[in-house]
Order: sequence, then C-alpha cells, then structure tokens
Amino acid sequence: MELRSSFGFLAFHGGSLEEETDTIAVAAAARAGASLYTVLQPAELRWHIPSADIDPGASPALARFLDHVEVVVALHGYGRAGWWTKLLAGGSNRALAADVRRRVEAALPGYEVVDDLSAIPRALRGMHPDNPVNRPRCGGVQVELPPRVRGLGRYWNDHPEEARPTAALVTALGSVAQAWVSARDSEPSTSEVRPRSSGVPNGAPMKSVAPPSAMRPI
Repeated sequence: MELRSSFGFLAFHGGSLEEETDTIAVAAAARAGASLYTVLQPAELRWHIPSADIDPGASPALARFLDHVEVVVALHGYGRAGWWTKLLAGGSNRALAADVRRRVEAALPGYEVVDDLSAIPRALRGMHPDNPVNRPRCGGVQVELPPRVRGLGRYWNDHPEEARPTAALVTALGSVAQAWVSARDSEPSTSEVRPRSSGVPNGAPMKSVAPPSAMRPI
C-alpha cells in the first residue's frame, strides 16, 4: 500500500490470478503520484474472492487506503471470446468512466472501452455498493482488462513484431488520475463529492472475508 494523492489505484486480484493487473496499477500510480493498494496471489494460489466480499473491516490496510482516497480506479482481468480488444469501464463514478474511455481509446488505437453499463455483462459492471471501488466518497471505476491489453495470450506469440500496448495504457490511466486531481484542486465542487463513509456503510454487518495469509498486500 502507498498513500499519496486522493486518487487511488486498486488491484486486489493481482499476482497469479488476474495477471499483470497489479503491475499496471503500480506503474500508473507511480506515474501519477496516486495512492495504491494491491494484493498479490502467489503462483500456488488462485482464489477469486468476489469484489463485493472484499471487506475493509477485515483488512486494516484496505480500510486506511479507502479512508485516504476520494476516488479510485480498480483494475481487473477478464477474458471472453471475441472481446479481446474490449476494455470495460464499470463502477459508480460514470463521469470518470467516460474520461477513462476517452483517454484510453485515444492512447490505444484498435481498442475499445465500453462505458455503457447496459453493454457490459452484469457480473462485470462493478456496481455493488460493497465493492471497494464504490466505497470512497466519490466512488470509482472498475476497469476490466482483456488479456491482450495486458500483454498476455496467444496473439503476442503470433505477432512478436508488434509493440505491446501496456505502456500506453499505463500512460493513459496516469493521465486520468492527474486530470482528476487537478480538477479537484481547482474546482472542488465539480468532483462529485458525496459524504464519506469510512469504508464500511453505516449499520452494515461486516463480512469475515479477508485476504488469506498466503496473499501479500502491498
């Protein structure tokens, strides 16, 4: 975990599970001076905890992160046949999702960012209120990355001469963070502020799920 600006990057399915999501989050956060929370699963463990069950009440580090930031981008990995060049921008902050779409599509010709929730599969929309991406005061954007944009998959074995898009993706995500912080600092009333919850909704029962000891939060 790194606490920097009020904009944060999350990758809590990193390591061996949704590969390269943590690497991209680390690089984007460093580029933008943004805060960072990742969980790295080792090679021998592939445990997918549903996002809505990731409980800051059971993870002091995640609770500190969510109390520090005002908005987040959470990076996930997914794979669906025929969707190899589609990134999905879900989550509760729809204005930020639109900015993610604009900046990433400008940086990655040939890739599409879907920010129309009705066009995103329900399981990948990231709209559950208990999902960590929606807990900061301004909510956030859940970005689902197909293998190809993460530099993974058979495509790159068949096209070794092509430049992989990961660096351009990092640059675009970093620019999203920098633009949000700049706008917030100059015009706070435009940052879609809503009352802060401390990471756990008032009166909501805490779940018992926490990252297993074999996972390493950073």
